[in-house]
Amino acid sequence: MGLPDPAGPGALTGRREPPLGLRAARAERAVRARPEEPDPLRTAFQRDRDRILHTTSFRRLKHKTQVFVAPAGDHYRTRLTHTLEVSALSRTVARALELNEDLVEAIAMGHDLGHAPFGHAGEAALDELLRDRHGRRFEHNVQSLRVVDVLERGGRGLNLTREVRDGILHHTGPGRPATLEGQVVRLMDRVAYVNHDIDDALRAGVLSPSDLPDDEVAALGDSTSRRLTTLVSDVVEASRDSDEIRQTADVGAAFLRLRAFMFRNVYLAPPAGLEAERAGGVVRALFTRLCERPELLPPSPEPDPVTRATDFVAGMTDRYALRAYAEAFMPSEGPL
Repeated sequence: MGLPDPAGPGALTGRREPPLGLRAARAERAVRARPEEPDPLRTAFQRDRDRILHTTSFRRLKHKTQVFVAPAGDHYRTRLTHTLEVSALSRTVARALELNEDLVEAIAMGHDLGHAPFGHAGEAALDELLRDRHGRRFEHNVQSLRVVDVLERGGRGLNLTREVRDGILHHTGPGRPATLEGQVVRLMDRVAYVNHDIDDALRAGVLSPSDLPDDEVAALGDSTSRRLTTLVSDVVEASRDSDEIRQTADVGAAFLRLRAFMFRNVYLAPPAGLEAERAGGVVRALFTRLCERPELLPPSPEPDPVTRATDFVAGMTDRYALRAYAEAFMPSEGPL
């Protein structure tokens, strides 16, 4: 999806921002595809944050999986709490580097709006189906941009600023965010999920503290709090005089090794791996049924039935998907 030229029409004046460093993105230079009058109280990036916050897509994140599908407990992370943790970490880094906190908050709030149900298992299932049957791909960052550009507000989209849209699109994948604020969110997304997923895996009994790799614990810390302090402080110091958001070599390498450990021992291992297989089966069954019977889809101005099915399934919460699967494929109780 193209992004409008920042020098073109639609530049926003907005409300004055607090003092920012020379490298910070500024709301008065932001642009929207459709020009709007400035808000008397909020900057353009604050308005974007608020628009995201009030969407139905944002509210649905509370019932979307982070790692463990339908965990038997109230203290496990969801996609919503992950989003809030990314926002908090990103704002800490932005303030320390004199970058734009409002921009990082808006990007963080919107970065996972397009995530499918059941976390990465749902994303992988949709991507496989679209690739094999329709020659397309499903990428949650691209879907997140579609949510804010097209799907919200009854098909009108949120008309967010170029900077927020760019940060949402490039929070993962091969592209690099155009702003330092977008780069902050991209890195803090990884820092957040590796650390809170360790905490959840310990709570679930999937890991014990002694399972964590000794060298990485020694380098980063033996608790979530200590690891986050190490990682955030390292990013701030490494990025203070840099033209990019980065980590030091030693801390960055230790973090990558810890992330690889989580993939081997949690994300792709039982029970999360087994639950992911089952969850992927739910997504595949629902998507296939809706593509075969598009009359079951809700009304939409989108003419392409495959895109409509993708939007609908990707927008489901875990529990909605499970309920829809049960209604479609499980026999009803009672006499036939």
